[in-house]
Amino acid sequence: MKLTLNNINKSFGKVHVLHDVSFAVDSGRAMGFLGRNGSGKTTSIRCIMDIFKPDSGEILLDDQPFKPRELKVGYLPEERGMYAKEPILEQLIYFGQLKGGGKAESKKSAEAWLERFELSEYANKKLEVLSKGNQQKIQIIQAFLNDPEMIILDEPFSGLDPVNAELFKDAIRDAIKKDKLVIFSSHQMGYVEEFCDDITLIDKGEILINGSLADVKAEMSHDKYRLESENLNREQLKQLLKLFEAEYNNEQILLASEDKISLILDLSNIVPNDFLQKIIAANVQIKNFSIYLPTLTDVFLHYVKEHDLATNEMDKQDKEGNSNAQ
Repeated sequence: MKLTLNNINKSFGKVHVLHDVSFAVDSGRAMGFLGRNGSGKTTSIRCIMDIFKPDSGEILLDDQPFKPRELKVGYLPEERGMYAKEPILEQLIYFGQLKGGGKAESKKSAEAWLERFELSEYANKKLEVLSKGNQQKIQIIQAFLNDPEMIILDEPFSGLDPVNAELFKDAIRDAIKKDKLVIFSSHQMGYVEEFCDDITLIDKGEILINGSLADVKAEMSHDKYRLESENLNREQLKQLLKLFEAEYNNEQILLASEDKISLILDLSNIVPNDFLQKIIAANVQIKNFSIYLPTLTDVFLHYVKEHDLATNEMDKQDKEGNSNAQ
């Protein structure tokens, strides 16, 4: 099963929220949908769920128009919508029936998930008596009711402590093993990185990345190295690298300062062994010289910063063009 978004556009009044959004997700894999607040994640998800109608573009399931009501879809929205003063089991059965399940099927599924998430003792209690974390677990349960084929989760880790997060992650892993199609958005990169095969990064309504997390990391780490010294601090290393850049026809070597002691170097136009010999000849005691392996946070920040620079430059050119026209 494959879900595909092709050139989705969506505006609210004069605000263009989604700009030709295109990405694809396969079943049997989990896709992390990443972006800053206001980037277009939730709007994209609501278009998939047919809550919002796109202004243009198409959403396909196996190359046919996608109709969420004709597929068993589990959906956890960002804004929680269960009933605080109603008994938990009763409303889970109700939500299961809304999704097309029978009463007996929905009751059996709800009871099984309550047991799995260690909440059976609260089945007949009102939702409002539960802690925030346990309320979130109930919200998650309603998304998993009746064995959905597609699971879409918007900020599912909100309010979960580490123990409950593990229960949830186990449920996600089981869904992937059962060949479900899983999409979830989250700001918690560590969780995404832990078990997502693919990522899609959206910023200001535009897709920056859609593909294998491993491939994205490999591309970003190409010809990049991490350098740490035993006898020079970061600022001293920076000054030394500036001298080396002059020797290498002003090729930019220093890419970033990762932390208080590490520098990230770009040696794409320099033979690493030659560079290493120069460093040693300059009496630098090397603590670490290794291939740079970016985290998902590194990937996120890199592409978002690049996009900021590009859009700021475009805005500047537009303003200059308008000024000249006047």
